[in-house]
Amino acid sequence: MRFTLSAIFVLATSLFAAGVSAEQVIMSSPQGSNLFDLLTIEPSVSIFFSYARETEISKLLVDTSIKNTLLVPNNRAVMALARKPHQDTSPVDNSIEMTEQEFDEHSKSNVLRWVSMHIIPVADIEPTDREYPTLADDKSIVFKVVDKDSEKPDWARVAIDGVTHLVQKKEASNGVFYIIDGTVKDE
Repeated sequence: MRFTLSAIFVLATSLFAAGVSAEQVIMSSPQGSNLFDLLTIEPSVSIFFSYARETEISKLLVDTSIKNTLLVPNNRAVMALARKPHQDTSPVDNSIEMTEQEFDEHSKSNVLRWVSMHIIPVADIEPTDREYPTLADDKSIVFKVVDKDSEKPDWARVAIDGVTHLVQKKEASNGVFYIIDGTVKDE
């Protein structure tokens, strides 16, 4: 029995050594990670990402021919919403009846609008007092400089409507996303 265990150990060790000396190929994307990749590995924005994956907007997150800026609410901000993204912005009249399919389509439409309001169709924002259109037809975002501290990165000195702060920046091959401490309001 002792001889058999020793033989197995020697065999395993030699196979391991052969594997180590073999040529190893490291796979990487030639253009770097895209927005979809970065959102996948960022746990603090998993709720927003799960909503975005439910829409056709998810195609934009992998398309490297189009650059976008995403304003991604952290999980705490989404959890704090009085009405979740799939719900209407105002209470629905309970006397209105709709089929399950109509309700599902309505919810998907609400999610699409909410996610669209968080996407600016430019490669990156200029950190100045400025307004940018979003993918939602009638929604723009106004950035205001709220901090003059030159020690901070330029992007950390602006806030959405002077209130919602950009707390972290992540660059991707197809744009950039900022983690924000609130959500874009549908007003």
